[in-house]
Amino acid sequence: MRVGIAALLLAILFTAAIAISQNSPPHKSSSKGLPATAFKLVSAQVKGAKRYKQSQIVAAAGLELGQSVSEEDFKRAVQRLGDTGAFTEVAYSFQYSAEGTKLELQISENEQLVPVRFDNLVWFSDQELLDKLQARVPLFQGQLPLAGSLADQVSEALQSFLDERNVQGRVDYLRTAREGGPLEAIAFSVTGPKITIRNTKFQGAAPAELPLLQSAAKKMADQDYLRSILRVQEGKNFLPVYLSRGYLKTAFGNAQAKVVEDSPQETVVDVTFPVDPGRQYKVAEIHWAGNSVFPVEKLQPFLHLQAGQPANAVQLGDDLEAAKKLYGTRGYLAASIQPIAEFNDESSVVSYQLQVREGDVYRMGELEIRGLDTRNTARLGDLWRLRAGDAFDDSYPKTFMDSALQALSLTGQWGKSLHQTVNDADKTVDVTLRFEEKN
Repeated sequence: MRVGIAALLLAILFTAAIAISQNSPPHKSSSKGLPATAFKLVSAQVKGAKRYKQSQIVAAAGLELGQSVSEEDFKRAVQRLGDTGAFTEVAYSFQYSAEGTKLELQISENEQLVPVRFDNLVWFSDQELLDKLQARVPLFQGQLPLAGSLADQVSEALQSFLDERNVQGRVDYLRTAREGGPLEAIAFSVTGPKITIRNTKFQGAAPAELPLLQSAAKKMADQDYLRSILRVQEGKNFLPVYLSRGYLKTAFGNAQAKVVEDSPQETVVDVTFPVDPGRQYKVAEIHWAGNSVFPVEKLQPFLHLQAGQPANAVQLGDDLEAAKKLYGTRGYLAASIQPIAEFNDESSVVSYQLQVREGDVYRMGELEIRGLDTRNTARLGDLWRLRAGDAFDDSYPKTFMDSALQALSLTGQWGKSLHQTVNDADKTVDVTLRFEEKN
C-alpha cells in the first residue's frame, strides 16, 4: 500500500496555464488522492519580470507562501494581475507534490507607462508619498499604465493616508496631456479642503532676477494651490524673466508646499519654486532661410537682437510675430517662422536660423455687411477695395472698419465687429462686417 501511494504521488503532475490576451482555459487534471500538504504553496517563481521584483508580483497577485491554494486561487491571481494594466500577458503553471504546490508565473510587462503627479497633497512631501505608496501598492514604482486598476489602487492608498491624518477630503485622479498631445501623466489631487497660498519663494534665483520674480508672484497670494495651475503660471509669468535675459535653458522644478496653518476648513501653505537658470547666452549670428516672397533686407529690420547682446528670446518671439504679419499682407496667412537655435556652451553663445515656411496664398472670398440699411450697405461695399480672388491682405479689414462709419458720415453711437472665416479647402477668406446702432 505504501509503495502504491508513493508511486501515485510521484506520478501525479498537474500543469495549467492561462494567457490573459487569449483567455484560454487551463488543462484539467484530477488531484484526488493527494494529501492536504500538497495544497500548500511552497514556491512561486516569476519569469519575464524586468521592472518588478518577484516578491512584488506575487504580492500583487494576492498570494502568500504557506497558504492553502487551489486552481481557482491561481485563476483569481492571474485575473488580478491582468486587471492592473501593468502586464500585457500573464500565464501560470503549477505542480502538486507531497511537499506542496509549486507555482510558476510567466509575464510580459506593459512598457507604456506614464509618470504620476501629486497636484495638491500638501501634507506630505513627494518622497514621503512615493515611499508610502511603494510600501502599500506592490506594483507602484512612480509610473502607472494609462488603463487598468493600478491607478485606482494608488488612489485608494492615498485616500487612506489622508484618513490617517484626519484630512477631510477625497482623492481623485485625471489623465493629463498637453493641448493636442498624447496622454503624458496621471495627476492625483484632493478635493474638499481649501488650500491657499500665503507666500512664495524662489530657490536658486539670483539677486538680479529675484525682484522681477517676486513681483510676478504677488498675484498668487490667496490663490488656490494646485501644481498644475502653478506650472502654467511658471511658463507664463516666471520663465519670461529668464528668457528675456538670455537664460535659454532655465528649468523650474516642482513647486514645493509647506503647511503653515491647518484646520478642517482651510490649509495655508508657503510655496517654494526651485529654479535652475543655467548659463546666460549671447547672440552670435542670425540667418534667414526659406524666404522668397520678401528678401532678407525687408525682414531684417523686424529684428531687435544684436550680436554680442544677451539672447532675448521674448523679444525675438515678438519680432517674428511682426514679420509674420508682413506675410499676412500678401495673403500668406499660414506663413510660419521657426527660430532654430544652435548653442555653443563653451562660448555661451547661440546662433539662430530663422526658418521661413511661407505656405499658400489665401484670396478674398465673400464680403457680408450686416446692420446697415440698403443704401449704406451698398456704399460701404463700393468702398471695400479687396475683390473676390484678390490676394487677401490680413491687415486691411481692421483698417477699413476703423474708418468705415466716418466714411458714411453716420451719426449716433454705433457698435462694430469684424469676423474672418478662413477656408483652408479653397484657400479663401470670407469677411463679415457687423454694425449695430446703440440707443
